[in-house]
Amino acid sequence: MDTVKQTIIENFEEIMSKHDVRVLYACESGSRAWGFASSDSDYDVRFSYIHRTDWYLSINTENKRDVIEVPINNKLDINGWDLRKALKLFRKSNPPLFEWLGSPIIYLEQYSVFSKLRELATLCYSPVSCMYHYFKMAKGNNREYLKGKKVWLKKYFYVLRPILAVIWLERNMGIVPTEFQDLVEGVVVENNLKSEICKLLDAKKQGSELGYGPRNQLIGDFIDRELNRIEEQTLAKNVKKCPIEKLNELFRIALQEVWAYRKCAFELLSLMKIHWSALPLLKLRRRRSRSPPRIFCLESGGRFGSIDLFALSEIFINYFAYHPDR
Repeated sequence: MDTVKQTIIENFEEIMSKHDVRVLYACESGSRAWGFASSDSDYDVRFSYIHRTDWYLSINTENKRDVIEVPINNKLDINGWDLRKALKLFRKSNPPLFEWLGSPIIYLEQYSVFSKLRELATLCYSPVSCMYHYFKMAKGNNREYLKGKKVWLKKYFYVLRPILAVIWLERNMGIVPTEFQDLVEGVVVENNLKSEICKLLDAKKQGSELGYGPRNQLIGDFIDRELNRIEEQTLAKNVKKCPIEKLNELFRIALQEVWAYRKCAFELLSLMKIHWSALPLLKLRRRRSRSPPRIFCLESGGRFGSIDLFALSEIFINYFAYHPDR
């Protein structure tokens, strides 16, 4: 896992350099985050990033590409959303985005944006909107993969998880947890059904991806019964939306926090009469790229003259605190 994480971080460094953005948050999505990955499952890495302020200050912002996708390589599936896109989807209570926030595997989290999003989660979470999403997902996967005497066994999880999510929401238990086991423990009360689900889960986690096999009668009957029950209900139409001004404010804070800090660091070096060209002599280095250069990045273990880099970071933070206009 450490090797994989290092490769993922290296991908982010390349993304930030190539696109001149900053990655704010990155996590595992899909089967590894849900807790039913096989030994040969892909790594579904999802992230959010932010451009420089000027990128957003244009009359054609709506026409600009707001996703970054990396070609799948060595089981790494990496793609991300621009923060503006992520906030718009957050306002609509987009279930995958809330699952990112609850992912048990976080590869990178820097700046305060996503911790502030978590604080807004209950305000912006719409159970009704999420119910529609999960029911549609369960119904589609069931129709596609679980009809017939032989079924694609791993797809049981891709029908069970959204069904259990709907039940979780029906019981007013809060935001749907990302991990499948939490859903099973919180929702499934029949011991026989829980036992069958756990046996299937163990088989998937211990081996390779489950292929085709005979239909599981107990699980299959539960799925059919619950899908019919949910479909007969009339879901409410009052989809809740988060107050947009709170998200606008968060977006402005993110721009200030990410890019003003770097300006502050550059100006502090000027105040200390240190030119960026001297940084390599001090075990700091300036990145070279065709995109607008990042002023510098600190190398682990380096020292700034006789001042440890941890101390230098405190200087930056204190300077920024007393210069909020920077």
